[in-house]
Amino acid sequence: MSHNKPILSFCITCRDGHEAVQKDIRGDTRLAQAFMDYSESVQQPIFELRGVRCMSQCKRSCIVSLSASGCFSYMFGDLSASEPSHVEALGELIPLYLAGPEGFLQREDRPEPLRTRILGRLPPPGSSSSLVTSLEAIYSRDMKK
Repeated sequence: MSHNKPILSFCITCRDGHEAVQKDIRGDTRLAQAFMDYSESVQQPIFELRGVRCMSQCKRSCIVSLSASGCFSYMFGDLSASEPSHVEALGELIPLYLAGPEGFLQREDRPEPLRTRILGRLPPPGSSSSLVTSLEAIYSRDMKK
């Protein structure tokens, strides 16, 4: 797949309810730090990291998104910095994403911790995925009946 590096975004304002015992460091900030610590062993990162001040999922804790130009975008929530399997799953997700057509991953293709924590999957503009249907074609056909 030829596109730019995927971007893993962490909502650095997300709270997880453990801030009082974590020196007031917010949950997703701790998750981002745990992921950076985990991913330091990667010689040449195949992804970019960024923090986002609010991803508008305030009823959920620890929101992370994965996106790239010309690829599906994914949003996951209810992740935990203190759960190593969540951090590892984010690292495992990236090469799978790069290998999928337009970054598309079926539920069973994602690492186990990310299967039930998905909040959204958005196709890229101009997607050739069979998931995408032209509403104009459907509505035009229905109006002619």
